[in-house]
Amino acid sequence: MKLIINSKEIQAQAGQTILEAAKNNNIEIPTLCHDERVQLSGACGICTVEVAGSPRLFRACSTLAADGMVISTDTERIRRNRKTVLELLMSDHEGDCRPPCQLACPAETDCQGYIKLVAEGDYKRAYDLIMETNPFPASIGRVCPHPCEDACRRELVEEPIAIMALKAFAADNAPPDGFAATPLKDGGGMKRVAVIGGGPGGLTAAYYLRLKGHGVTVYEAQPEMGGMLRYGIPEYRLPKVLLQKEIDVITNTGIELRNNVQIGKDITLDQLREKYDAVIIAAGAWVSTPLRCKGEELSGVIGGIDFLYKPIDIRGKKVAIVGGGNTAMDACRTAIRLGADKVYNIYRRTRAEMPAEEIEIVEAEEEGVIFKNLTNPLEIIGDGGIVNSMRLRIMELGEPDASGRRKPVETDKEEPLDVDIVISAIGQKLNPSGFEAVELTKWGTIIAAEGTFCTNLQGVYAIGDAVNDGAGIAITAIGHAKKAAEAVDAYLAGRDANAPYNYLDKTEKTAEDFADREKLPRAEMPHRTPSERRGDFKEINFGFAQETAKKEAERCLECGCLDFHDCKLIRYANQYGVQPEKYSGLTNRRAQSRVIPNVVQTPEKCILCGLCVRLCEEEVRAGVLGYVGRGFDTMVKPAGDLTPCENCGKCAEICPTGALIKA
Repeated sequence: MKLIINSKEIQAQAGQTILEAAKNNNIEIPTLCHDERVQLSGACGICTVEVAGSPRLFRACSTLAADGMVISTDTERIRRNRKTVLELLMSDHEGDCRPPCQLACPAETDCQGYIKLVAEGDYKRAYDLIMETNPFPASIGRVCPHPCEDACRRELVEEPIAIMALKAFAADNAPPDGFAATPLKDGGGMKRVAVIGGGPGGLTAAYYLRLKGHGVTVYEAQPEMGGMLRYGIPEYRLPKVLLQKEIDVITNTGIELRNNVQIGKDITLDQLREKYDAVIIAAGAWVSTPLRCKGEELSGVIGGIDFLYKPIDIRGKKVAIVGGGNTAMDACRTAIRLGADKVYNIYRRTRAEMPAEEIEIVEAEEEGVIFKNLTNPLEIIGDGGIVNSMRLRIMELGEPDASGRRKPVETDKEEPLDVDIVISAIGQKLNPSGFEAVELTKWGTIIAAEGTFCTNLQGVYAIGDAVNDGAGIAITAIGHAKKAAEAVDAYLAGRDANAPYNYLDKTEKTAEDFADREKLPRAEMPHRTPSERRGDFKEINFGFAQETAKKEAERCLECGCLDFHDCKLIRYANQYGVQPEKYSGLTNRRAQSRVIPNVVQTPEKCILCGLCVRLCEEEVRAGVLGYVGRGFDTMVKPAGDLTPCENCGKCAEICPTGALIKA
C-alpha cells in the first residue's frame, strides 16, 4: 500500500497499523502503552493522528493503515490533544523525577548518580558523570557552599550526605586516564567563539563548546587562567596544583588561551565580534564593594578580593575584615596565616545570620579570629593619611528583610577599635569598562536572558558573576556556562536557542516517610589541627579514605527516579509542555513495595497503561499481575498467587514510567 504521512509518501504492508507503518519509515508517533511483544490496547491515548476526510482523531496503534490514506501526526489539534492526555495522566502521577540535591545544584549535577557509583567503588564512572555538567569536580568539591546538601532528604533522618566531599573524592580517586578529555566531535564546518574571562564560568563554556566541535579562544586579563578559583580562594582550601590539573584537562581539548589581555584596552568587544562568530562574556566581579563610610579613602583600607589576590605584609598588625560571607572568612584566615597580631571580623548581624558556611566560621574561630557581631563601621580614623583606628556602630536586629534575615538597625551606641588595616569584604561587582555596548542593570551587571544568557547584542552572551543578580558562587557560573554553551551551539547552527521547557515531577517528603531508616552518622572530614594549619597555606582537609567514602555514599536515600533517563512519560511531558496542575485534585498515595520478587513497585508513578499486565499474561504466561480495585482506586498488583512468577523482571523492563524497577 501507499499512504502519505506528514506530506511524505511511504509504503506499508496490508494489516499494519498506522503506528507500525510510521515506525518502519522512521516517523515517530508517541505512545506509552504500545509494545510489539503484546497485543494492541490503545490505553494511553497519546498516539492520536489526523486522517484526511475524517473529523475525528484516530489512535495510531489500533487503526489499520489503508491504501491512499493521508495522515498528519503533528498538527496543532493533535498537540493540544496529546498535551491534555498527558496532563490528565500526570495529575495522578507522583514521584521525584530528579532528587532534591540535583535540583538544588545550579549546574544540575547528577549527585545521586555519582554517589551511587562511589558506593560501588567505580570512581572513574563517577568522575565521568560529574564531568558531564562540571569540569571542575576536584576544585568545586573543596570550595562549594553545597546547596545540594541543604536540600538533601537524608536530613529528615539525621544529617545530609557529604555530597561535596564525595565529589572531591571521586575526582581525587579516579585513575590517571580519568583526567583524559572526552573525544571531540567532527570539527567540520567549525565556528569560532571568543570567551572573555578564564574563570570557572569562562573555562566551562569554552570546554563544552570545544567538545561540540567549535574553535574557542579564551581571553583573560590575569597572567594565569582560573579566575576567582585561582586568585580569590586561598591555597589552604584549594591547592593551585590541583586547580591547574583541572584547567589542563579543559584546555588540552584544543582551546586557545590568551592571557594578559584586557577588554577595552588591549582589544575591544567590537573587534571580537568582527573576528568571531559568537562571544561569551564571563568577566567575573573583580571590584570590591566600598564600605561607604567616612575615612575609607585612607591608606590601609583595601578590598577583600584585592587582598586575596595580592596579599600585603601585615605581620604584627591589627586587621579588621568587614563582612560575613565566605570571602570575608577567607580574608580573615589568610590574615592569620600572614602573621597578623589580631584579626577582627566586623559583621552587622549576629553569627546566626552570617552567610558564610558554618564550617568556615568555626575554623576561623579555632584559628584565632575575633568575631565582633552586631557592629558596623561608622568611621575609619587615620593619622597622616594612614589608618590607626575605627569607630563601630553597635547594631541590633529588627524585622526580617527581603532575604528573610532580620534587618540590622543602628543604636546610639559606639565602640572604638584600634586597627592598622581595614579590609572590605561586603561584596563584589563587575568592572563595566569595555562593555559599554552591552545593556546593564541599574546595579551595573549585564542583562542576560534566563536560560540562554543572550544579551542585547546579537551573538553576544554573558554568564556568571557579571550578570543579572551579580556575584554568586562558582557552581552557579559553571551552570550558566553549560547552558550558554548549548545556546551558542544552537545559535551557530541556526537552531532555536530558546531555553527548553523543563517540567519535572516533584514530591514533598517528611520525616515520617523515612521513619524506618536506620540512623547513621555523617562521615567527618579528617583535617589538620588549628595549631598546625594557622601557620601555613597547606590544604586543611585530608579527604575521605575509601571505606569512609563508601559508607557515606551508602547513606544516600536515592530519592530521584532510577528510571529517569528511560522514562517516556517525562520526555513527552516536556515535549508537549504539560501543566498538570490545572487538573489538581485528589491523588492516590500508596507506599513503595517489593511484593514482586526483585522488583521495586512505586504505585504512585503508575499510569495504568497495562503493559506489565499484558506482558506477564501474554509472553511470560504467568498471569501474576492484574488490576485490583475499580475506578479511581484501581491499581496494578499481584492479583493472587505469586507462585507462577518467574522472577524474570520483564514487567520492570517494559514499564514506561519507572513504576516498576528491577531491585
